[in-house]
Amino acid sequence: MARLGKKPVEIPEGVNVKIENGIIYVEGKNGKLSQKIFPNLSVVIEDKKIFVRNEVDPKNKKLYRKTDQLHGLLRSLIFNMVKGVTEGYEKILEIHGVGYKGEVKGNRLILTLGFTHPVEVEIPEGIKVEVSKNTVIFVRGADKQKVGEFAATIRRICPPDSYKGKGIRYRGEYVRLKPGKAAVGATK
Repeated sequence: MARLGKKPVEIPEGVNVKIENGIIYVEGKNGKLSQKIFPNLSVVIEDKKIFVRNEVDPKNKKLYRKTDQLHGLLRSLIFNMVKGVTEGYEKILEIHGVGYKGEVKGNRLILTLGFTHPVEVEIPEGIKVEVSKNTVIFVRGADKQKVGEFAATIRRICPPDSYKGKGIRYRGEYVRLKPGKAAVGATK
């Protein structure tokens, strides 16, 4: 039985929610998001709260179990949409390395990471990217999935090196450095 799926999602002031043709639309100051409602689940709005309900009979164990899993997922997706259009989401990346830097030009993020050429990444629609001090990248947006995916795409370009620690990492991410050949040879 989905415990999280039973919790209602509060609709804050300034957020409009509507359901049409099996799709839920959430609109707020940071934008507009939509999510398809999974089969055998229903979404109801009552008293400034969103309720997700499982429409399958519990006696049909196989189908009920499948929709029970989707029940909590749909509730979490709706909660993330409401939070995204009100507060928004943010991922912070740091660039470590001598001469490594980043800058935003138009709708492109240009990264200089020690390759023979600068790497250009196109910023997707609905995402705002800001570079501070040439080494700190702020990725912001209303859609949690898009923000996380774009931050992971940037990090994937040059992940942290396990010997020197150079590369792109999330703020607060700890990179364990391995001892090099000189350190290993000196201990023998």
